[in-house]
Amino acid sequence: MTFHEAANFLFGLRRYAPRPGTDATAALLDHLGNPQETVDCIQIAGSNGKGSTARMVESTLREAGLSVGLYTSPHLDDVRERIRVDGRKLPEAALVEFVDEIDAYVTDRAADGDAPTFFETLTALALWEFGRRDVDIAVLEVGIGGRYDATSIVDPVAGAVTSVALEHTDVLGDTVEEIARDKAHVAPADRPLVCGAEGDAREAIADEIGDVLTVGGPGDDVAVAYGGRDGLESVVSLDGRGWTIETHLPLLGEHQAHNAGIAAAIVRQVADVSDETLTRGLRNAHWPGRFELLGEDPLVVLDGAHNPTGCERVAETLDSFEYDDLHVVAGVMSDKDHRGIAAAFEDATNVVACEPDHDRSEEESVVARAFERETDAEVETRADVAGALDIALDAADDDDCVLVTGSLYTVAEARTRWSRTTIPKEIDSVSEAREIIEDAHVTEAGAWRMRGKGVHRVLKTRVQPRQAQYLKEELLSLGGECAISGLNDQDEENLAVVMMGTMAQFKRLADKLDGQPYGLATFGRELRETLEIGVEPDRRGYPWEDGTAVMGILNVTPDSFHDGGEYDAVSDAIDRAEEMVAAGADIIDVGGESTRPGAEPVPVDEERSRVVPVIERISDLDVHIAIDTRKADVARAALAAGADILNDVSGLADPEMRLVAAEHDVPVVVMHSIDTPVDPERDVPYDDVVEDVIDELTERILLAEKAGLDRSQIIVDPGLGFGKSARENFELLGRIEEFAGLGCPVLVGHSHKSMFAAVDRDTDERLEPTIAGTAVAVEHGADIVRVHDVAENVAAVDVAKAAANPDTLDSK
Repeated sequence: MTFHEAANFLFGLRRYAPRPGTDATAALLDHLGNPQETVDCIQIAGSNGKGSTARMVESTLREAGLSVGLYTSPHLDDVRERIRVDGRKLPEAALVEFVDEIDAYVTDRAADGDAPTFFETLTALALWEFGRRDVDIAVLEVGIGGRYDATSIVDPVAGAVTSVALEHTDVLGDTVEEIARDKAHVAPADRPLVCGAEGDAREAIADEIGDVLTVGGPGDDVAVAYGGRDGLESVVSLDGRGWTIETHLPLLGEHQAHNAGIAAAIVRQVADVSDETLTRGLRNAHWPGRFELLGEDPLVVLDGAHNPTGCERVAETLDSFEYDDLHVVAGVMSDKDHRGIAAAFEDATNVVACEPDHDRSEEESVVARAFERETDAEVETRADVAGALDIALDAADDDDCVLVTGSLYTVAEARTRWSRTTIPKEIDSVSEAREIIEDAHVTEAGAWRMRGKGVHRVLKTRVQPRQAQYLKEELLSLGGECAISGLNDQDEENLAVVMMGTMAQFKRLADKLDGQPYGLATFGRELRETLEIGVEPDRRGYPWEDGTAVMGILNVTPDSFHDGGEYDAVSDAIDRAEEMVAAGADIIDVGGESTRPGAEPVPVDEERSRVVPVIERISDLDVHIAIDTRKADVARAALAAGADILNDVSGLADPEMRLVAAEHDVPVVVMHSIDTPVDPERDVPYDDVVEDVIDELTERILLAEKAGLDRSQIIVDPGLGFGKSARENFELLGRIEEFAGLGCPVLVGHSHKSMFAAVDRDTDERLEPTIAGTAVAVEHGADIVRVHDVAENVAAVDVAKAAANPDTLDSK
């Protein structure tokens, strides 16, 4: 079974209407061997805030060193986002294996008129994956209510109700009290239910189950104090029985402070966490589409609030910003309170009502009428979200605010403006073309028919179904081709496409997309940027702007894997730096902590004392200086001493690192890593290691962008050796050109690594393969190579450059 066949099978289950009860889920899990019985689960219910709270719990438990599963809904781009293990979304191979296992069972039940629904099946998939991956704990966001939700098949070890409002009254009850009692059924058997609900809802929950741990005001078990906004973060104080922390959250708003109190209470019930772990875990709980800031001039905010209470909280959070006019892009589902949502934004100056590409979306004219009745805004309509966002951005001045809201489906379509990656592919043969087309889940017949056309420029990306069809028709009319994923048209799912054509055909396509609806004009601009059609690069004087730069490694550590102990004396380090500069290094990368397998973490003070004296002494050399550190405090000290670049092998795991880079306006290297230091025992599943790494780096890049950096300053490192096998490391090296789709400079760090054992080179025989790897990296478009042996690798870079551009050589 192929991925597109398996995904189509799952999506096909949406034809069965949602229903209350856990019987169907229980039967399906019994067919699978009851994997939920081996997993400790936390259930989080609520009318608002349950997704953000689930993410905070998951982030903090991972910070505590646990393996954590996370199940949430809906998704923004790909159904696999709903099921994550240790932050990584469900592999395609796992989804295929699961559907293979349940196919006959579901078909038999359907024949009896009792097939499991889409949500019931996804819930079973999540628990099946968590069980076989042997997670320490799983965090489950409840779908609807609590008593009869599919997730309630588990006996939770902890549970929470974040808030209660009138919702799904046809299923849960007509009053807040009835709904609260329903949600209270996520309570664990032997611990208090964590309750963030207030007033009548809280009383109803206490009456229903008795044992409640309350979160909220000064008299509660956990008191929450919101200290307002500090730049991109919320300031929060939490005071429990016998513990107190102060932290920052990446999620803005007083309601998120409340959610943090709930998350902290849950975490402390199930794990022994230090205050430092709790503080850092909450600060790393990024959650796309929840008051997400994606622009400054004008201020651009995306929030998927979908009911009046949620929208009122968005409006309250907006009050902490200074702006002139508010431009709202609103798309709402048909079963929501349109006028209640509109009333929350009574201060709006302009509104563009739109209709997300979803079968439950309300028509834009109906949404517009709600805003006309509830606000004094100028209201207009646009069929598609991307087009509506273009209108709002064009109308907004730098001192205004543009808000996209009303539904996560609306936010998901708008967010592709920042998150979509179009990956260039190098294809040298018909067989390679067929393989790449099949990787986009194109049917076997389609891949066979189109394989011969993928031999010029080939780009792979994800677009809405209606965009995919338009691109195919237009490329065909220009003489190109577009292969579309074999997934059936899904209103919740973007589709993979592979576009094939000449540069001239792509240029004409981009021109034809100008002014088109459904987000196609925006995609046309992205196409020009990817192919550098009429786009002038942003030049800041960095050494990699004129070809591949060489970064020399200067480890001032006693235990680094290749040269540990050689340069830990300051005088030796200075001599080594001068030697590398004389050999042609463009950057010196100073590191004071090893990330080799088994390396012990170095305290901040010790790492700082190792690197700062060296940086101070070499800062007058004619070279850029990078600081290789995972710690923001060390980075600050290094920048003060004269460093120019941050190199973070943890991929911004320290929540302050991106803020330090933005504050100092310096480039930052963001590496893809699974564990730092490396855990050689970790088995990391990839479907396609290159595309998976690109996908996971995308959100890291957005974090740095939201802090204020642009992509010319965000250097991506695929992380050779960090959570990849030798085969995967070589595949990354041979496909470096695909990382250009991220729009960032690319660094390759391959020097003397264990991957070369796969080509029969022992640890003392890795200079030559490193030089060869440098030549491969340069040929495939690397902007920076990070190496120990500068002179030899500078020669490799020079030869590769000369071979690629012989006309630049001296005529002699």
